[in-house]
Amino acid sequence: MARLLVVHHSPTPNLRAILDAVVAGARHEDIEDVDVVVTEALSTTLDDVLAADGYVIGTSANIGYLSGAVKHFFDVTFDTASEATRGRPFSYWVHGRSDTSGAERAMESITTGLGWHKVVDPLCFLGPPDDAHLAAASELGATVAATLMS
Repeated sequence: MARLLVVHHSPTPNLRAILDAVVAGARHEDIEDVDVVVTEALSTTLDDVLAADGYVIGTSANIGYLSGAVKHFFDVTFDTASEATRGRPFSYWVHGRSDTSGAERAMESITTGLGWHKVVDPLCFLGPPDDAHLAAASELGATVAATLMS
């Protein structure tokens, strides 16, 4: 069975709603043979990353950058993961109050360095998530999970 790792930093109700939608999409009844593992960024280990076949990363945009938790996740896994996980499918979401551009640039730079393959456009937006945002989050999770189906 393939493994999808969803790494997130979701300390607010808005971020939790996005996470829940991503996970619901990834666990949709039409997705078969994919184990969805959800971990908080500060608790995610290198072993978690190496054991996964694909990734969804979720972060807030804090002061124009990734959340400190997601940045820490990449700091502790990048060197080894960049060789071992090259080419694996992924996508991400970034949610902010005023600007997500710095966090988006960081995600692009980091995941390019990892050699991961983006399989669906990321979800990046400002303000409270509405029904369209949550539907897009669900679709993001489902799409990444579907790429892992055998």
